[in-house]
Amino acid sequence: MKTIGIIMNGVTGRMGTNQHLLRSIIPIRDQGGIRVSSTESIMPDPILVGRNAVKLDALAKRSGIEKWTTDLDAALADPAYPVYFDAQGTTFRADAVKKAIAAGKHVYCEKPTAVTTEAALELYRLAKAAGLKNGVVQDKLWLPGFVKLKTLIDRGFFGDILSVKGEFGYWVFEGDTVPAQRPSWNYRKEEGGGMVVDMLCHWRYLIDNLFGPIQSVSCTTATHVKQRIDEDGKPFACTADDAAYSTFRLVDGTIVHFNSSWCTRVRRDDLLSVQVDGTAGSAVATLRDVYLQPYGATPRAVWNPDIPQTTNFYDTWLKMPDQAGAYDNAFKIQWELFLRHVALDEPFRWTLLEGAKGVQLAEYGLKSNDEKRWLDLPALDA
Repeated sequence: MKTIGIIMNGVTGRMGTNQHLLRSIIPIRDQGGIRVSSTESIMPDPILVGRNAVKLDALAKRSGIEKWTTDLDAALADPAYPVYFDAQGTTFRADAVKKAIAAGKHVYCEKPTAVTTEAALELYRLAKAAGLKNGVVQDKLWLPGFVKLKTLIDRGFFGDILSVKGEFGYWVFEGDTVPAQRPSWNYRKEEGGGMVVDMLCHWRYLIDNLFGPIQSVSCTTATHVKQRIDEDGKPFACTADDAAYSTFRLVDGTIVHFNSSWCTRVRRDDLLSVQVDGTAGSAVATLRDVYLQPYGATPRAVWNPDIPQTTNFYDTWLKMPDQAGAYDNAFKIQWELFLRHVALDEPFRWTLLEGAKGVQLAEYGLKSNDEKRWLDLPALDA
């Protein structure tokens, strides 16, 4: 059994608690570690780090993890913990990751990795110069719906892909009569909030890995809801965008459009759906499922607004079966890949450089909105 100590900073937040600790690290420990051979396993050994001792103590008891501290510097100085993980708010992340790199820790962190492209690139350059393994969370690549979609692409189901349309979002309540589903900092620009900063990082890695590299972006943002209620029940003015309407042109000419909004009501298959249209067929991917319509099963639609529509278009799609069997948690899968990378030096291509690409797309999306024009994405100098 090979034990790897992990400093888990910021795990009292929603993502850190649920996706990374309770649904990834704890299940890996419960399954006896990551089996790498008939006789060997990798066992994560976390220490929980944060600023609130009361929350840390409660989370430690809930998760069964005994070790926690509010002293990040002490944890970084401990050689028993060679890996640093960061799930703090975006504005805190870059400085903490720099400290971890300076302490000689391998780094795995949430996105966005920094608030500017240059700051995100600096993290990658520092880690690379120090010879440290590094990675950024890109969880949606391992969701069942996108694993299935990638299979269709690789097998040529679509023929020539013509366009991609993504719809993401749901109604986030303001917090006055119905509790809000997201923390108030999401709607404060000064605290690193905003739809563009939050979601264009996701769209970058999803598009790059499924459909090809992005060449240029055009983005329009909005702050639709002007006032919300914070965790103390006090109203505050929203300073960050809560919706982004983005179009991307890929290097091969494919057009990709994503609507992202916390001010929309859902009438589609899931909170995120991605439709791919090709010459030979189309598919709609949700978080877990894919619906297909090959060319030979495409109905001959006729536009006639003067009579009721007789075709139920939802019924003309075929649900793709789970051909690969059961699917594990997407965050857990990438954690296992990163820990194998650390322990066995297996390849891991989702580095801090990929994280910088996500920050770049968000930065250029905001710049496109401000300048009201298309912008080309320059290659990043790693």
